[in-house]
Amino acid sequence: MAEARLRAELEESKSEIQRLKESLSGGPPTVHKDLSSVSLIPKWSGLDSGVPIEEFLTSIEGAAYIGMWEESDQIRIAVLKLSNAAGLFHNGCPELLEKNVTWQMFNNAFSQRFKDTHTDPLNFMRLQTARQKKNESPQQFAGRCLRYLRKSCVKLVTRWPSVSTAKTLNECY
Repeated sequence: MAEARLRAELEESKSEIQRLKESLSGGPPTVHKDLSSVSLIPKWSGLDSGVPIEEFLTSIEGAAYIGMWEESDQIRIAVLKLSNAAGLFHNGCPELLEKNVTWQMFNNAFSQRFKDTHTDPLNFMRLQTARQKKNESPQQFAGRCLRYLRKSCVKLVTRWPSVSTAKTLNECY
């Protein structure tokens, strides 16, 4: 009796294994996109008071890498995150509205249009004379100072604040 039950379970297991093998042999497993990282990307207006274009594009590229997005997904999400002047620029740029636009074309067009035109000395002067605004948190103030520093000393400041960045910020005050 026990032997018959074991044989039945063995046959059942064999059929289950066969079914699983057949489902796997249908081709490579599908990779699902993770779009949850879209919320990490801030809206971008293209105004001087907002984050720089480089930071916006880098946040999209980072989220795309983590979420395994395709290039077309990057462009669609970037367009959804545009507002104000940036959105108007996109809508008024016919080559960016075409279906065959690449991420590199999108990146180049926005980098050219919204590049910082202020000189290094002006940004350094802004850094030296920066004062915390009335309703500005210390984190926001530090972020603003770091943006001025990045704009004035591009070779010194990397993507993340480093020891030399902290030294330079301390020397300014």
